[in-house]
Amino acid sequence: MSSTTRPAVLPITKIPSSGLPAHALVVGDPARAALVAERLDDARQIGANREYVSYAGGWRGVPVVVSSHGVGGPGAVCLFGELAEAGVRTFIRLGTAGAMARGVGDGDLVVATGAVRDDGVTQQLVPAEFPAFSTPEVVLALHGAAREHGAPHHRGVVWTRAAFMPGVLELPMKPYQAAGVLAIEMELSALLVFAALGGHRAGGVLVVDGIAADDLVDESGGSTYDPHRRVVAEGVERGVVVALDALYRLALDEAGEAADRA
Repeated sequence: MSSTTRPAVLPITKIPSSGLPAHALVVGDPARAALVAERLDDARQIGANREYVSYAGGWRGVPVVVSSHGVGGPGAVCLFGELAEAGVRTFIRLGTAGAMARGVGDGDLVVATGAVRDDGVTQQLVPAEFPAFSTPEVVLALHGAAREHGAPHHRGVVWTRAAFMPGVLELPMKPYQAAGVLAIEMELSALLVFAALGGHRAGGVLVVDGIAADDLVDESGGSTYDPHRRVVAEGVERGVVVALDALYRLALDEAGEAADRA
């Protein structure tokens, strides 16, 4: 093979190097990717390596890909890069998050308008002043789908933080709460910055699976985090449908715009 021959699969995710659908749903957990794939028409696995497991299929007639990126921003960016190389142009992250604001309850959805960049990777990609913002069309598609399905949801800024559990440093929770940040998670700002740099569309919808990170340990130092509850599972089920329907809405809008230009 010559040095210019394109490989059949990409090295990190083992997905096909070209020809993927333009619309992708990305999740942290490979098991959640499989859960989403069960809802797709004609779903098939198209790649599996390490934490990266990918499927392609259809949702309401729209070709989509669903992929898992594991925990944390640096590894997630590897997935986003290879998905984009293979043809993806619109990304929605479906993840879980800890609530930071009053009224944001377990199982609720949070549609992110933007994210605090504390992700551990984008600080090495762009200046600190560069924002992590969701594409407005993606926010509106997610908000509309959540309303259509009657899913309890909130819309606002989230905090992407690289460390999951607190250490010896005090977590600066109160300033972000005072600023109205709704939830804390681990990968979204990395996706938003990646998409902005590549000219892609991106956003995220998060399922609240517990309280914020500074309350994840009790007085004895033991963990109180329990995402494996029915209320969370029901929220994830709603989140899957909302995210897929948002991709459907975005695809319809693109088709309409293309027809207007023709």
